[in-house]
Amino acid sequence: MIKLRILLLLSGLLFFLISCEGGDQQQFSFEEQGQEVPEFSADSAYQFIGQQLSYGPRNPNAEGHKLTKEYLLNRLQDYAGQRYVFSQQFTAQGYDGDSLALSNIIASFNPQSSDRIFLCAHWDTRPRADKDSLNQDKPILGADDGGSGVGVLLELARIFKDNPPPIGVDIVLFDGEDYGREGDFSKYFLGSRHWSENPPVKGYSPRFGILLDMVGGKNARFPKEGYSMQFAPGLVEGIWDVAEDKGYSNLFISEQGNRVSDDHLVINRILGIPTINIIHYSPSNNGAQFASYWHTHNDDMSIISKKTLNGVGEILVELIYNRIEGSN
Repeated sequence: MIKLRILLLLSGLLFFLISCEGGDQQQFSFEEQGQEVPEFSADSAYQFIGQQLSYGPRNPNAEGHKLTKEYLLNRLQDYAGQRYVFSQQFTAQGYDGDSLALSNIIASFNPQSSDRIFLCAHWDTRPRADKDSLNQDKPILGADDGGSGVGVLLELARIFKDNPPPIGVDIVLFDGEDYGREGDFSKYFLGSRHWSENPPVKGYSPRFGILLDMVGGKNARFPKEGYSMQFAPGLVEGIWDVAEDKGYSNLFISEQGNRVSDDHLVINRILGIPTINIIHYSPSNNGAQFASYWHTHNDDMSIISKKTLNGVGEILVELIYNRIEGSN
C-alpha cells in the first residue's frame, strides 16, 4: 500500500532522458532567491552517524544491518510520515552462494510537487577490511564510508519535517553498494542497480540527483569527480559555485578529479538522470587516492569531522531553500 500511495502521488512526473554518454544538456544556474535558509546541525548529523555505528557493521545479512534498517525506517517515518517512506526489498546472490536480503530505503518530502530532486547515499558497509593489515576478513564499521552520507541526509530529513522544502525532495538510501570484491564490479552497486532497473515510480524524472559518499572525514576535499563532469558538468559547476559563494572553496575544490565508479554511474547510465557524486579523495595520475582509513577498521567515529559535515550540509540546505528557482 505504501508503494501504491507513492506511485499515485508521483505518477504525474514528466519523463526526460539525457544522453547516457554525452553529458547533461541543461544549464544549472543557482542564483540566490532571497529565501530564508534553515540551520544545518553538524552535531545532529554526527549523532546520526554514531547511532548507525552503535549497531555494529552494516554488511548484508549481519545483525547490525537488520537493526540499522529498522532504525533508518523509523527515523524517516518520523520525519516524512509513514505514508511517504518505502522499503524496496530485493535479494542478490552472495559470493558463497548465500542469498543477500537487501533493502533500498526511500523517503519523499513535499510529495505533492511534481518538480523534484533526489539525494542519495549508501547505508551498507563493507563486509571485509581488505585495505587493512589486520582482520581483513572482518566487516568494517564504516563511519565515513556509508555512515557520513546517511547522517547528513537524516539531518536534512529532520530539517524538512519542520521546514517543508520548496521543491519535492526524495531521499534514497541504497543497500549493497560496497559488497563487491576489488576488481569485481558485478557485485558492487547492487541497490542503485536494482532501483534504476525497477524504479518505484514509472517515468521518475527529477531535475537531478546528488550522491554523498565519504562526506564526513577530517580534512576532506571534494574535487570535481570525473564521471560527474562527464554526465552532468553543468550541475557540478553550479554546486561548486554555490560552495564558493558560501566560503567553502577549500572543501569543494576547483580541481578536475579522477573518475570514481559509484552509485551515480549506474543511475546516469540506466536512467539518464543527471547525477553527481560528492566524494572525498585526492586526484592522482595513478587513479583516485582515498583516505588512509578507507576500507579499514580505522573508519570509525575518530575520523569524523563536524566541520566537514557542516560544510556539506550548509551547501545542500542553501541549494534547496535558496538557490533552486521553483517552477510550480
